[in-house]
Amino acid sequence: MSRTNFQELLEAGVHFGHLKRKWNPSMAPYIFGEKKGIHVIDLNKTVHKVEEAAAAMKQIAKSGRKILFVATKKQAKDLVAERVKTIGMPYVTERWSGGMLTNFGTIRRAVKKMSTIDKMQTDGTFDNISKREKLQILRQREKLEKNLGSIADMNRIPAAIFIVDINKEHIALEEAKKLNITTFAMVDTNADPNLVDFPIPANDDATKSIALVLDIMIKAVQEGIGERKNDRDKKEEAPAAEAAEATKE
Repeated sequence: MSRTNFQELLEAGVHFGHLKRKWNPSMAPYIFGEKKGIHVIDLNKTVHKVEEAAAAMKQIAKSGRKILFVATKKQAKDLVAERVKTIGMPYVTERWSGGMLTNFGTIRRAVKKMSTIDKMQTDGTFDNISKREKLQILRQREKLEKNLGSIADMNRIPAAIFIVDINKEHIALEEAKKLNITTFAMVDTNADPNLVDFPIPANDDATKSIALVLDIMIKAVQEGIGERKNDRDKKEEAPAAEAAEATKE
């Protein structure tokens, strides 16, 4: 069953691309035409690509692996943070610090530093230092938290990454590709879809368009997590049922 339809995409303005002069020729297969100097995305292609991406994302979530969501542009950051929180996946919405993936050890050290500061607040260390020192340490923690986002809870490299606007988040995309991490992204008419494993041709500037595509991906992840839980429950129930049968005999 289809997760979305042409009409929904149309109403959300997913078809609006960039000015014709700003296009990336690699997007030609996904462009329907042009209106008033602006490229129009072929929504039939978008429906197909959204379905493909959602199915793959569902399988990754079902396997219990993490998907990192990245969107630092103004129109997308709050949407991503708010929605991704509901599925317990990591996200970066403030700033992509170079090396977040390729230099993951450094990130883990930064997370450890945050934990140390948290411990200092509870173990009495803060009682023995000056107010100025305390303030400096707390500011440092605040900065770390802002830069790290929710990846503070990420213990290993994610299995996949979902990006809104690959031109803006090109460093994140490059790092993911270097590490062979599966890439998903909303790709507008000014970007190269060949750089992404699962490109979704779509308007990556309008809030409504971003929200619709994101909601489809979130739903796919929820389904994957739900199926994983059901499978686990069945496995746990099986030995109990066998033991009950054996008792009857």
